[in-house]
Amino acid sequence: MTGLVCCVDFGSTFTKAALVDVDAGRLLATQSHRTTLDTDVLDGWEACRGRFAQRYAEAADAPVLACSSAAGGLRVAVVGNEELVTAEAGRRVALSSGGRVVHVASGGLDSDAATGLRTARPDVLLLVGGTDHGNAEVLLGAAKALATSGWAGPVVVAGNIAAQGEAAAILDAAGVPHVLADNVVPRIGVLAPDSARAAIREAFLRHVIGGKHLSRRADFTAMVRGATPDVVLTAVRMLAEEVGDVVVVDIGGATTDVHSVVEVDPEDAELAHQVVAPMPVSRTVEGDLGMRWSAVDTVAAGREAGLVNDREYDALDGAARLRRDDPAYLPTTDDGTSHDERLAAVAGGVALRRHAGRQQVRFGPDGRLVERTGKDLREVHVLVGSGGVLRHHPPELGARVLAACSGKDVEGGWLLPRAPRTVVDRDYVLAAAGLLGDEHPRAARLLLRRLLEGEPR
Repeated sequence: MTGLVCCVDFGSTFTKAALVDVDAGRLLATQSHRTTLDTDVLDGWEACRGRFAQRYAEAADAPVLACSSAAGGLRVAVVGNEELVTAEAGRRVALSSGGRVVHVASGGLDSDAATGLRTARPDVLLLVGGTDHGNAEVLLGAAKALATSGWAGPVVVAGNIAAQGEAAAILDAAGVPHVLADNVVPRIGVLAPDSARAAIREAFLRHVIGGKHLSRRADFTAMVRGATPDVVLTAVRMLAEEVGDVVVVDIGGATTDVHSVVEVDPEDAELAHQVVAPMPVSRTVEGDLGMRWSAVDTVAAGREAGLVNDREYDALDGAARLRRDDPAYLPTTDDGTSHDERLAAVAGGVALRRHAGRQQVRFGPDGRLVERTGKDLREVHVLVGSGGVLRHHPPELGARVLAACSGKDVEGGWLLPRAPRTVVDRDYVLAAAGLLGDEHPRAARLLLRRLLEGEPR
């Protein structure tokens, strides 16, 4: 058999692999193995490939495309001008590029701000600020502070285009690695993320993958195409081209990620209406929502959001503590499975609320006013669920979890999907399709169509 490609996701806990026939656009097999950070990250992948080769001999020599969130994934810090404008714009751009935002600073880099930045230990620093040909003081001041402090990590400069040449010269003189990108806020009312996203991806591949020392072998850096969330978001964009507005909720052990591609109402796209406008393509990462390491925080967040009532709190909190203390725990009873389902519904429900917008009634001098903020997900066509809790339980559990995260009767004015079609990615199709998108776009689209049909294989 010709035309085989192995797609690999090096995760924080498990390495997931998919063997794809790119000629037919069909998923042939999947495998997973504990991510082998204690030896060499490729050891787990080699175990997966060995199992593929037992059934498909050609898999032993098939090309490999990979993404990675191992060893913490991509950690991004943002330094900008104003907290509510360029710094917030930079934060959203960093999230949509597949990074976990570990620090945001605004107004310059004095000694305290520089200390906070170093403490956060980012892999990549996104430096933003000033509209094009506007204020250059903060951008250049931050570049000088980085240069004089001995900063050695990669910097993406995506601020005032008129000041970028001088900023680059400052960083060059100090030997600070950097990449230039278009301004994320070129003028008031415009948010332009694509160039900065691409630059963050370049910095991740050039500086971060090798710098984490996950493998001693050169072929690891050669096979990695990007951070896993960035690759998944590529697949979500392709999926949206097939079906319209899409949301993906990925419920993990430590975090719950939400990816969305939604056509934004022109009225909502003006920064004059909202300090930072919603982006059509966006991602949020909730580090306090998860099924194992963050389970106790999930229950607390659910209670605060009104998704966990007082009657069930004690039992669910106890179940969460069990899972936090033993992340390898797998339920063997109906009660254990029921608690997994509730934790997943709470994590997904809170994460979607944080990602979405909200509509509320306000009363002011002019009387009753309906105020809408954030991203409107009500008309989303497809809601995709991902994560081990949905993959490893029966399909009906996943359907119930996604139903609990959506619906037309959601209280509180949250702009959540009202009547989406729900799908569970049981075979790592999103990551595989995102990896194949550039070199094998037809195969990627066929995989996504089969995912929608419920028959990826």
